Amino acid sequence: MTKAKKVAFLLASDFEDSEMQNPYDEMVKNGHDAVIISLKSNEKLTGKQGTITYTSHLGIGEANADDYSAIIIPGGKSPSHLMNNAEVKAFVKEADEAGTTIAAICHGPQILEAAGLLKGRTLTSYPGISSEIEAAGGKFVDKEVVVDRNLITSRTPEDEPAFIHEIIEKLGVNAW
Repeated sequence: MTKAKKVAFLLASDFEDSEMQNPYDEMVKNGHDAVIISLKSNEKLTGKQGTITYTSHLGIGEANADDYSAIIIPGGKSPSHLMNNAEVKAFVKEADEAGTTIAAICHGPQILEAAGLLKGRTLTSYPGISSEIEAAGGKFVDKEVVVDRNLITSRTPEDEPAFIHEIIEKLGVNAW
């Protein structure tokens, strides 16, 4: 049994519903403390389908990367709403420098790209942004999950089981 870990979810509206819901539910089920961080605290965030909503626990300005054992970045259009925010970029950059697990699925790697973290790294993503990854110095591979040091990346909702498995492997299971 491992100690409960704090896991940050970087989220804005228009997220891919299952890419938020399934990892979030699994982190909670495994006893981890899941914290939703958006641009503002107590912000109501709605998924692309319009049926799932979450309320952010913290605004990015209140969040400290050192407090988290992992950061999960769901896809959809959420990353495009967050990626140009200086505090979001600083948060993921600080986490990466500390070796914190950063897991990004679908369009999630756009935040890593905006923070300048892809040079020399191998990752996957939604195939439509593969050229962005390569232009930022990353190596794109078309696989369900790719682990490169502290980065875990996946392509689409179909890859969620492998994505979630890798996150849980890094954090440990049944944290209570």
